Amino acid sequence: QVQLLESGGGSVQAGGSLRLTCAASGRTYLSYCMAWFRQAAGKEREGIAIIDRSGTASYVDSLKGRFTISQDNAKNTLYLEMNNLKPEDTAMYYCASDRSSLRCTMAAANAYGMEYWGKGTLVTIST
Repeated sequence: QVQLLESGGGSVQAGGSLRLTCAASGRTYLSYCMAWFRQAAGKEREGIAIIDRSGTASYVDSLKGRFTISQDNAKNTLYLEMNNLKPEDTAMYYCASDRSSLRCTMAAANAYGMEYWGKGTLVTIST
């Protein structure tokens, strides 16, 4: 099993920045692929950024240029740098991981989900 713990959420004004952190523990060698999802109130969960163990990353088109996913494999930690935040970025943000390279694309992660999930961290953006 892999345990994932998110942190770094909070309340910021529009235009501000936040960095989310996801600490992985347990059988971390099972986490070939890691991703960030978010779910706003009343909306479906969406995958927003994904990265494989080699560092290849991809993003949902609408967030390219504002969000950056990165990882520190030595520390088993995943990050999401979020800049120029907008009220529509308000959501619960989840870290997820999967052992399968086949699911390490945004399309596959959104279609099939991922194997391990954190409990989320709340991001609230005010005007």
